[in-house]
Amino acid sequence: MAAGIGYMAYRAATGLNYHWRWDAVWHYLVRFDETAGSWRPGLLAEGLITTLRLSLWAGVLGTLLGTAAGLMRVSPRLLSRQLASTYVGLIRNTPPLVLIFVFYFFIGDQIMLHLGVDEFARSLSGETRDTMAWLFGRMDRFPQFLSAVITLALIEGAYIAEIVRAGIGSVERGQWEAATALGMNRTRAMRHIVLPQAMQRMLPALAGQFISIIKDSAIVSVISIEELTFQGQQIMTTTYRSFEIWTTVLVMYFVLTFACSLAVRKLEVALSGRR
Repeated sequence: MAAGIGYMAYRAATGLNYHWRWDAVWHYLVRFDETAGSWRPGLLAEGLITTLRLSLWAGVLGTLLGTAAGLMRVSPRLLSRQLASTYVGLIRNTPPLVLIFVFYFFIGDQIMLHLGVDEFARSLSGETRDTMAWLFGRMDRFPQFLSAVITLALIEGAYIAEIVRAGIGSVERGQWEAATALGMNRTRAMRHIVLPQAMQRMLPALAGQFISIIKDSAIVSVISIEELTFQGQQIMTTTYRSFEIWTTVLVMYFVLTFACSLAVRKLEVALSGRR
């Protein structure tokens, strides 16, 4: 496989009638700020940082939402099951791009306006603003970033809900019966007996879903969130160095997701060793 990739790279470098200029890319990764007298992230590096922030917060919120929906999917209450099934079915059977536009403009134009998120971001003091900027990026783009996080979390939460439902369903029926024999009600049995076992089985799938969130985060570039793909598009339109820019973006995504894949593999080995 490595030989095939190397051959394709060689053919792309020598077979295309294209003058490669990698020197036009480096300062988009890191640049020297003469005013501050220090090295700063370039536009692509800033986009990668935004992708990490977006994926992290969407992953946390999506996990909470998906766990709640997954628990509702196995609830003995018909209404809870129907609500969760409607949410999961709606999200999983609608194109993500359509969901991005619908949820983003609804969340951005309605919910964020009524919650006063923009006014909240402008009212922050200097130190608090710096802390929030480190966690969420530029505060002048905080409402848009928060809308994108919620939108991604809604989409990913539907898939996480199915992981949670399947994980709970994989626990043997005898575990429920043993909990009942000990005098536990359904809530206590779920919390102390079933869910800990299910969580151990779900962790590799949840970790893999987080990798999917990193890749899926590229779709929010269509609503002008300044993540890695958006920055690549902007740089390409100004430099016209399509091959260099998109190859660099591809490598950055690959390094990030491959590192996460290695971490997931170690997690799976560690969990299998405990069984």
